[in-house]
Amino acid sequence: METLIILFGVFASALLIVRLITKRFEFSQAGRIAMAAMLVFTAIAHFAYAKGMAMMISFLPWTTEIVYITGIMELAAAAGLLIPKMTLLTGKLLIVFFIVLLPANIYAACNNINLQTADYSGKGISYLWFRIPLQLLFILWVYYATIRNQSKIK
Repeated sequence: METLIILFGVFASALLIVRLITKRFEFSQAGRIAMAAMLVFTAIAHFAYAKGMAMMISFLPWTTEIVYITGIMELAAAAGLLIPKMTLLTGKLLIVFFIVLLPANIYAACNNINLQTADYSGKGISYLWFRIPLQLLFILWVYYATIRNQSKIK
């Protein structure tokens, strides 16, 4: 839920600030800024809740290392969204990244993993009714802010 608050809050703020500066509504730019802010937030979680996130991928080797690497990847993606020459590539890679993350979220839900407390008190399978649409929203958000509107990116 926090990710949605950040995504939509930063989007609205960026949209208004860009409007004041450019006298135009730049939806794609505001979308990239908002996604970058959200990625910074989620990257921080990779370091703050590394143990719980490692539980989400316990079916893989080197879980803690993967958690840290993906946190760094999220920080790099946030920067890439804001660098015009990197936006298109970053958008494509982010979509793949979000697709690759989905099995970890499904595993965590099926096993009641609570990433913040690193135990098995999570919301369970019902969480997927929120998480899967959320993942689709992230994919569509990145698509519209980077790939679909690439001619508008300067």
